[in-house]
Amino acid sequence: MEYAVFSLSVRTLVEYVFSSGSLEPGFRSGAAMAEGTRIHQHIQKQYKEGDRKEVYLKTEIPHEGLLFVIDGRCDGLLTGENGTVTVEEIKSTAELLEPDFAGRDVHWAQALMYAYMICLEQELAGIEVKLTYVRRGGEEQQSLYRNVTREELGAFAADTVAKYAPYAELMVRHGNKKDISIRQLSFPFPAYREGQRHFAAAVYKSVSDGVNLFAQAPTGIGKTMSTLFPALKALGEGKAAGLFYLTAKTVNRLAAQAAIAMLVDQGLHLHAITLTAKDKACFREEGLCSKEFCPYREGYYDRINTALLDMLEHETLMTQEVIASYARKHEICPFEFSLDAAYACDAVICDYNYIYDPRISLKRLPEERKKKTVLLVDEAHNLVDRGREMYSASLSKAPFLALQRQYKSGNKALSTAAKAVNAFFIALRKSCSETGEGEWGNYPEELPPLLEAFALEAEAQLLSPSLPLLAPSGEDGDGDGLLDTYYAVQGMLRTFKIYDERYITYAEVQRGDVYLKLFNLDPSYLLQQMGKSFRSQILFSATLSPLSYYRDMLGAREEDYSLMVPSPFHKEQWQVSVLPVSTRYRDREDSLFPLCDALKGMTARKGNYLVFFPSYAYLQNVYALFTEKYPEVPTLVQSTGMSEPDRESFLASFRPDNPQTLLGFAVLGGIFSEGVDLPGDRLNGVMVVGVGLPQVGLERNLLRAYFQSQGKNGFDYAYVYPGMCKVLQAGGRLIRSESDNGTIILADDRFLQHPYRGLLPEEWRDYLVMT
Repeated sequence: MEYAVFSLSVRTLVEYVFSSGSLEPGFRSGAAMAEGTRIHQHIQKQYKEGDRKEVYLKTEIPHEGLLFVIDGRCDGLLTGENGTVTVEEIKSTAELLEPDFAGRDVHWAQALMYAYMICLEQELAGIEVKLTYVRRGGEEQQSLYRNVTREELGAFAADTVAKYAPYAELMVRHGNKKDISIRQLSFPFPAYREGQRHFAAAVYKSVSDGVNLFAQAPTGIGKTMSTLFPALKALGEGKAAGLFYLTAKTVNRLAAQAAIAMLVDQGLHLHAITLTAKDKACFREEGLCSKEFCPYREGYYDRINTALLDMLEHETLMTQEVIASYARKHEICPFEFSLDAAYACDAVICDYNYIYDPRISLKRLPEERKKKTVLLVDEAHNLVDRGREMYSASLSKAPFLALQRQYKSGNKALSTAAKAVNAFFIALRKSCSETGEGEWGNYPEELPPLLEAFALEAEAQLLSPSLPLLAPSGEDGDGDGLLDTYYAVQGMLRTFKIYDERYITYAEVQRGDVYLKLFNLDPSYLLQQMGKSFRSQILFSATLSPLSYYRDMLGAREEDYSLMVPSPFHKEQWQVSVLPVSTRYRDREDSLFPLCDALKGMTARKGNYLVFFPSYAYLQNVYALFTEKYPEVPTLVQSTGMSEPDRESFLASFRPDNPQTLLGFAVLGGIFSEGVDLPGDRLNGVMVVGVGLPQVGLERNLLRAYFQSQGKNGFDYAYVYPGMCKVLQAGGRLIRSESDNGTIILADDRFLQHPYRGLLPEEWRDYLVMT
C-alpha cells in the first residue's frame, strides 16, 4: 500500500491530542523556559555512568493511508543494575506539588510515546516510565512511575495517532491541492512593469539558492506581488515549505493580504493568516485577560482542535474578521487561536516582532520548518531601528519604590527585593555627572543578582492565588505595576546574556526619576542570528540607499545577493524643485514665510497636496501662518495619537474628484509618509521640509561615536542615512504608476550639498532651484 508521509514531533502530536483545560491567566512566566532548561540540566547531571540524556528517537506508524514519521528527544534513558530500562521525562512547574498529584495527561503521553519508541528500537517486552516534576524556584521534586508493556504502549501509540489523523488528513489534502494550484498559477497582471520581472526572478533565485537578498526597488513597481509571487512559485516546487510576510505597519499587512486575496481569486489554494496585535484582536474591551473575567479562556484547549479543523477546512485567507468569527463560534480566545492557526498555515502575514524579537517570536516554530521557510521583509529600512528597540532594555527607579511601599505589609519578601533594586538606583544617581548623565562600556555587575531576586519574588506573587495582587494607592502606580515591572526586569535579564561590544549602558536623571538603559548600538549581529535558521530572507524597500549601509546594519553575509531595481517611471513624471531655505532649528522662525509662499505656489493648480515636516511644533507654526495668510486654501492636519478611523478619514479626503484644492499637513517619518498609496489625482504634489535628520540627543550621539570608532562616518550612520530615508519615503508617495505626474518641492538648502544630493534618486536630481 502506498502511504502519504506525514512528519511531526512527539511533542506536537501529544499536545494536539492531550492538551486540555483553560488558558493560563494573563501572566506567563518569562523565566519559565530558562529555568526549565536549568532544571533539566541539574537532574541530568545526577545520571550515573551508562545513563543517557537527550536521546534522539524516531519511528513510523501507519494509519489508514498515512505514514506518520514521528521523532523527538527523550530527557533521559536510564539503565538499572539488573538491566531494567527506564525512560525519564522531566517537567518544570510553578505549581505546588501536592502528595496526591498524579501528573498531567499530556506529560504522561509524551513519556509513553518515547517509551514505545524505545521498546521498538531495543526490542523490549516492557519498560519503566518515570515522570519527574520539579518546582521552579526551589528544590521541591516529585517523581511518578509506571510500568508498561510493549503491547500496551503499541495500543496507546496507535490510538494517539488515530486521534491526530483527521487533522493530518486535512493537511495532506490541502497540501496536494495547494501544490497543484501553485503550479497552475499565473502572474495576476497582464504584464510585468519595467524591472518587475527582474526583481521577481532575483527573489526566486535567492529562495532556490537558500541565500538572502537585499533589494532596493522603487515605489510603484509592485514590490508586494514581486516578492510574493516568486516565493509562492518556489514553495509549489518544493524549494520552500512556507513563508512569512513581515511588516512594520498595518497598512503594509493589508497590502500583502490584498495581494494574496488577488491570487486566491485566480485559483491559488493556500492557508494564509494575518496576525493582529492582542489588544486589537481581543473581544473584551476591558482587556481583563484572566479566568475570572474572560469566558473565552475557559476550556480553550478542550475546543481548539475542533475550531482549527473547522477553519482550516473551510477557509484559505484568514483575516482578523475570519478569525474572530470562528473564535466566537467556538467560544475561544481569538488572539491565541490566531497563533495556534499560524503554525498550521503556509503563509503568515505579521509584524517583524514575531520573527526577530526574542520576547515575542513564535517559539514553537520547529527548526526543521524554519529551514524550509522564507521571510519576505517589507520596508526593511525600518528593521534597523526596530532591531535596536528589540534588543535594548531599560528600567527606571520609580516602579521599584512604588512596589517597595505597596507590598511592605502584604509581601515582605517582595518589598525587600524591590527595596534592594531601588537602593541600586539611588547609588546610580550619585554616580551620574552634574548634568544627570552617565555612560559605561558594560552593565553594572551588581544589578543582575538584584533583578533575579526581585523576579523570583514577583513571579511567586503573580502565580500564587493565596497572595492577592495588591491594588496600589495614590500615585504609586496602576493595577498592572507589578506585572509590567516584572516583564521589564525579564527583558533586562535577557539582555544581560547577549550584551557585548555592540552595546553601551547609559543612565539619565529625569524629573526626579533615574533611568537606566542597555542600548543596542548595532543590531546587525542579533538580526543575523535570529534570521539565520530560515531558508532565505528577502529584505526589500524603496529606500535601501546606500545599500552598503543597510547590508551592514541588517547583518548581510558575503554570499547574500544585492539588487538595485531602476525606476520604471520617466523623469518627466516628476517636476522636482529645491527651495534653498534653511530649516535648521535655529533658522526655523526665518523659514516660515518662504515655506508658506512656496506652499501657496505649489497649490496654485487645483489638486491634492501633502507637506511633511520634521516635527509637530514646526508643522503647527507653518500651519498657523499659512491659514492666516491664505485662508482660502482648504487644509487638513495630522494630529498626535490619531485613531485608525481618523487616519482613514484623513486619507479618504484625498479624492481624485475633489472640487477644490486640498493641502494636508503631516509629519515626516509618521503614519502618512510611508506605506500610503494615493495613486493618480489623489495626490498631485508633495513638499518635504528638511533633510529628515533625527533630533540631536544622547542616543543618536552615542551611535555617532560608536560608528566613528568602527572606522565609519558616524554622522552619516547616526543622522544622515536615517534622515534621508524619511525624505525618500515621503517623496515616494507621489508617483505610483506610469500615468501619474506630480510636483516635489525639497525645502532645504542642504539638498544642494553633499552628501544629501548624492542620496536623492537619479530621477529627482535634475531639479530646478527656486528663487
